[in-house]
Amino acid sequence: MGYVLLAGAIAAEVAATTAMKYSEGFSRLWPSLITVTGYVIAFALLAQTLKTVQIGTAYAIWAGAGTAVIAAIGMIFLGEGLSLAKVAGILFVIGGVVLLNLGGAH
Repeated sequence: MGYVLLAGAIAAEVAATTAMKYSEGFSRLWPSLITVTGYVIAFALLAQTLKTVQIGTAYAIWAGAGTAVIAAIGMIFLGEGLSLAKVAGILFVIGGVVLLNLGGAH
């Protein structure tokens, strides 16, 4: 169940960060509300996750997956350029999460 909550936390964080792009510095109401609500949900779900998943594992997955998904959203949907360096960076983030988990983070 902990990993299901963690997936929800990641989804809420990704939605909040994406909405922040559209909030125009928190000057637009609805994207701003989605941003704040998304982060509240993300942290609440992450807190529940930590009841059953070790903090190192949970945070590594949360931060790594969130970073990779946001970078991909930026490149695919928001017109950010795709480069070998960006792809390599995403792969390194994912690789780091895998190494932390294999190295005894759980």
